[in-house]
Amino acid sequence: MLAFTWVALRFIHFTTLMLVFGCALYGAWLAPVSLRRLMMRRFLHLQRHAAAWSFVSATLMLAVQGGLMGAGWQDVLSITVWEAVLQTQFGGVWLWQIILALVTLVVTIIVPRSMPRRLLMLTIAQFILLAGVGHATLHDSLTGTLHQINHALHLICAAAWFGGLLPVFYCMKMAQGRWRDQAIGTMMRFSRYGHLFVIGVLLTGIMNALFIVGFSVPWHAAYGKLLLLKCALVMLMVAIALVNRYVLVPRMQQDNRCMTLYFIWMTKLEWGIGAVVLAIVSLFATLEPF
Repeated sequence: MLAFTWVALRFIHFTTLMLVFGCALYGAWLAPVSLRRLMMRRFLHLQRHAAAWSFVSATLMLAVQGGLMGAGWQDVLSITVWEAVLQTQFGGVWLWQIILALVTLVVTIIVPRSMPRRLLMLTIAQFILLAGVGHATLHDSLTGTLHQINHALHLICAAAWFGGLLPVFYCMKMAQGRWRDQAIGTMMRFSRYGHLFVIGVLLTGIMNALFIVGFSVPWHAAYGKLLLLKCALVMLMVAIALVNRYVLVPRMQQDNRCMTLYFIWMTKLEWGIGAVVLAIVSLFATLEPF
C-alpha cells in the first residue's frame, strides 16, 4: 500500500508540474503578444490548483519515502526518519524540489509581472532536479552526468508535448470568435514546434533506455514489459498527432464542424494516452531494471 501511495503521488507530481509548464509555455512564448495576457488569465485557475497539488505531492513524497526507508507507515510521520531521508542523495535533491514547488505556488497566487516566464524557469528547474533522482543516477562520472542531462531534456520535451495539449482546446474555442486568427496562429505554432518536442521525446527516450538497460532489454521482467507498453503508447500518440496535423487540420476548411469535432476527440484521446504513459513512468520508480 505504501508503494502504491508513492506511485500515486509521483503521478500527481509529474502531471501537475507538466500542466503548469504547458500552460506557461503559451503565455510566455507560443501565443502572440496580443493574446498572452488573455491566455494567462484563462489558465491561472488551472495553474494555481496544479501548483498546489505539485507542492503537496512533493512534500508527501518525502514523508512516504521515509516510510519506505523505515519500517512502514509508522515512520511516515517520524521527524527522525525525515532527517535521515534528507541526508541521502534523494533527500538533498528533493528538499529543493519542495522549495521550488512552494515558490511556484506562491508565484501563481501573487501573479507577478511576466508570470508565465517565471513559471517556465521554475518548472524547468524542477525537471532538472527530477533528473537527479531515480534511475538517472545509476551511473557516476561523465556517464552519469550525460544521463541526467538527457533525462532532464526528456522531461522538458514531454512536458511541452503533454502539457501543451490542454490549451489547444481553449484555442479551438477562441478560433470561433473574434480571436480566430490569433488562436489559429497559436495552434499552428504549437504544431510546428510540436514536431521538435516529439522528436526530442523519442530521441532522449531511446537514450534513457540505453543508459539504463543497454541493448539487452529484460523483456521477461516487469520493467521490460512496462517499457515495451510505454513505447507502444508513445508511438500511438505520435500517430494521433500526425493524423491531427496532416489529415484533419487540412480538411477543416472543407467541413469545419465535423473535422473540428474529430480533432477535439483525437486530441483528448492523445492526452488520455499521455496520462497512462505518465502512470507507467511513475511505476518505473518502484522497479529494478533487471
